[in-house]
Amino acid sequence: MSNKKSLLVDKSRMPLAMGIAFVAFTTQFGGGFASGAQIYQYFINYGIWCLVLPLLTQGLYALFFWYGMRYAYKHKTYDYRSFSDSLYGKTRHVMSNLYEICYLIMIGTASAAAFATGGSTLESLFGLPYWVCTVLVAAFIFFVALFGTSVVRKCASTLSVLIIIGLVLVLVPNIIAQWDSIVESVARMSSGEMTVLSGESGAFGPALWSAVLYFFFQLASVSVMYQHMEPVTDVKQINRAAIGMFVCNFFAMELSIVGLLAVAYVAELATASVPMLVLVQNGVGSTVLTPIISLLIILGAISTAVNMISGIVTRCVNAVERRMDSPEKRKKGHLARNAVFTLIFTFLAFGIAQFGLMAVVSKGYAYLGYAAFITLFIPFVIHAIATKGKEI
Repeated sequence: MSNKKSLLVDKSRMPLAMGIAFVAFTTQFGGGFASGAQIYQYFINYGIWCLVLPLLTQGLYALFFWYGMRYAYKHKTYDYRSFSDSLYGKTRHVMSNLYEICYLIMIGTASAAAFATGGSTLESLFGLPYWVCTVLVAAFIFFVALFGTSVVRKCASTLSVLIIIGLVLVLVPNIIAQWDSIVESVARMSSGEMTVLSGESGAFGPALWSAVLYFFFQLASVSVMYQHMEPVTDVKQINRAAIGMFVCNFFAMELSIVGLLAVAYVAELATASVPMLVLVQNGVGSTVLTPIISLLIILGAISTAVNMISGIVTRCVNAVERRMDSPEKRKKGHLARNAVFTLIFTFLAFGIAQFGLMAVVSKGYAYLGYAAFITLFIPFVIHAIATKGKEI
């Protein structure tokens, strides 16, 4: 037996359910979340409702992920194409292909944005050319995604632990140090005054729609979870994973919102691209915490892209291997096929990222949310009602 130690979290010492929950966490926790930009865009900019709507967002997220994972486990559909063909039934010839488009939109937005975020952060840290930084990000993502779901899950667990530790290190000291500012921001929001970044009215309707839209575009990533159902042996593991998802994601989002409220009315926020950095600069430990924020953004970006690319690689490799008539043939060239498809989709996301972060996300996330509403939300709801939940 080898005594070599790995830098990654040891899966044998972590329950499978927690590993699955961490995959979902890293799928949602991208560079936009880590920087605080998404938190402001979809929650804080809509007023005092930002403190309660994460309950709805993360509750829906965990519920729909649970439904998708339970279906994938019961029907042994371990990639998103086989899942779609099974779930959509007679409409699969149309709906499955529509979901292929939805997934490609996700690759073109979430993965490319992750590359761009990681590349921009490395560029600002080390002064390297932007394209060189995105090449470095691409190389790391390629090698992690290359070796399949087991390594992705192990990497996701490791990144999740690092991200949660980083969030606590950055936010907790600043929440304590800037508590008076947070309380003041809550009071001003309660009176109807909006933040410096907001162009909204503070009404509940728009705030609710923004939180639901955030859920819709995050729902698109449920497809990356199906591949992780193969080692599951009991539905109780999926149930525990869904609970773990809700707890991790809600904790991270609520902690971020509370912390970022400290700078909601600070003037320099209006011109800042990284709200989390403004929080630290107005709080404590900026010398130490600024590099931690940068690392958080890079880790968040990498974790998101790894999950997205791994999902489409699994779908493509499974499609090729289903045409092979023996397990020996499938096993023989499996790694090579993984390498080819990983290279293709890593390069695709890398190429799109060269247009820059804002060009990638300015329209992409809204389109992704609407696509997920049509191809996932409505079909899941109809399926659950029509079958009375008996097919999961």
